[in-house]
Amino acid sequence: ADSMQVYKDLCVLTARPDADDEARIPHHLYGTIDGACAYSVGMWLADLHRAADYVRGQGKWPIIVGGTGFYLNAALSGISPIPDIPAAVRAAVTAEHAKFGGQAMLDRLNSIDPVLAARLNAGDTQRLIRAFEVWQHTAIPLSRWQQEPPKGSLGGRALKIVQCPPRAELYQAIDTRFDHMLKTGALAEVGGLLARRLDDTLPVMKALGVRTLRDYLQGRTDIAAAACLAKRDSRHYAKRQMTWLRNNFISNIKSETKYSKRTHDKIFAKILEFI
Repeated sequence: ADSMQVYKDLCVLTARPDADDEARIPHHLYGTIDGACAYSVGMWLADLHRAADYVRGQGKWPIIVGGTGFYLNAALSGISPIPDIPAAVRAAVTAEHAKFGGQAMLDRLNSIDPVLAARLNAGDTQRLIRAFEVWQHTAIPLSRWQQEPPKGSLGGRALKIVQCPPRAELYQAIDTRFDHMLKTGALAEVGGLLARRLDDTLPVMKALGVRTLRDYLQGRTDIAAAACLAKRDSRHYAKRQMTWLRNNFISNIKSETKYSKRTHDKIFAKILEFI
């Protein structure tokens, strides 16, 4: 359930499971999407259902792993039934925003969807574009779509387990991991994206580390500064991610700082009790 690990183009930079991991246990929905695709949570949810049905068909339990809160929520509760927006509509709205600016778009949105406009400001670029693309494609305000009952959840019960390491250890692990990424092909991955001349608005181009390493490859900064910014951005994302997990997931087990046999036994006892 990671919105970036789905892309074929980013293996190293998203710390995707490697060949040894995938040889030990079957993995699904990793590296299945081309970077040129504007993959959405709705598309992922449909793919998740197919993967989960396959796993359940073998008499096994699907384990959903990842940290994209929107995806996890969709699996548990479903999403608003908004139709997928054609790429041409999204491109037209994006160009319109670039031409007229955020404030003009917000003023226009106030006449189309005042409920949503009241929650946004001129700097909410992606949300403004989303509001207009939904309106243009469906002629229904986004706020009205959001009032519809969510659909598409996996159904059944879910046992939620969250790993919450101490922040200092988490930040150190992020820094160490990014240094390892640089040594094992992260620059080549970003270079490959640039060679494809993909649109900067595509999700794959917004993955953590892509922007800063692109600036290095294009001569706008040095590698030390690029790595420093990428690590900072990753730490900020991790902080938001942990806050979301704490607010949305209920933890039944308080784990020690380091994993141990005792912690392992407690977690698996909880899983067996749930089953």
